[in-house]
Amino acid sequence: MSNRSWWSLGRERAPERPPPKATERLARTKIIVVGNEKGGAGKTTVASLIAIAMLYRGAKVTVIDLDLRQSSLGRFLEYRRRYLERSRERAPMPVELKLADDTDALSREDPAGIVALFERAIMMAQGQADIVVIDTPGGDTPVSRAAHLQADLLVTPMNDSFVDFDVLGSADPAKEGYVRPSHYSRVVHEARRARAGYGLELDWVVMPNRLANFGARNRDRLQAGVRALGEQVGFRLAPGLRERVIYRELFPYGLTLADIQHGVRLNGLSEPRETVREEVEEMLRALDLGHIAFDSEPIRSLSARFRW
Repeated sequence: MSNRSWWSLGRERAPERPPPKATERLARTKIIVVGNEKGGAGKTTVASLIAIAMLYRGAKVTVIDLDLRQSSLGRFLEYRRRYLERSRERAPMPVELKLADDTDALSREDPAGIVALFERAIMMAQGQADIVVIDTPGGDTPVSRAAHLQADLLVTPMNDSFVDFDVLGSADPAKEGYVRPSHYSRVVHEARRARAGYGLELDWVVMPNRLANFGARNRDRLQAGVRALGEQVGFRLAPGLRERVIYRELFPYGLTLADIQHGVRLNGLSEPRETVREEVEEMLRALDLGHIAFDSEPIRSLSARFRW
């Protein structure tokens, strides 16, 4: 590596991107990893929103849940299958690649074997999907690192607090900056450097999540610190999702706002406001996903999944 620090490498990788001027088509499978070493940051919510929204745009979507013990994304898809079968509603389903039937038991197996299963899953997904969405565990594990090496786009949800900002770097609120990078920032840097050796980029986007409706002054200081760190470490800052009851209400049914917007009915659910729909669309645009076109129709098979 040159005499430049990895911070300068990060600055080169995180330019402000202009909005796309025309519809684009994917030339290869796009791998989206939702990662954050801290649990409870909303990774599964973000992963499910991305996966289902892209299905409605006609993409062939494959999902892989690497949180083998919690399997929150896997449970979301199971709830989705059950609700659609019971209610006779029609909605697209992604292909689910599971590393094992009993993922909790697999989590206690040899880490090298888990990584090997994941790499097989990625090889299969790349042959059949436009987009692969990977949900990662809240911790530094070999399979999580393997996923980061595969990421074309890394999305890191972060709760709206300086406590969660510590995942990215040590913060100094008085100076609205950072003191030093976190362990996770170094993990991402190593993945980016490894991919650069093969001529591949890693676009890292940090997304504040569960934004409260109060504490605007503290949020401004937090976002100033995040922006300052992003310029050094090499990530972009995307608009976040507010703390909304509707996201929690839809999870037990395996539904997202995209389903409601496309006519899937759920008794007792209040109609989402336009501001909520726009919030999700703004997230997709910030991730450079809102303008991609696909030739295929949404997948509507309720049994579209694979098991190892």
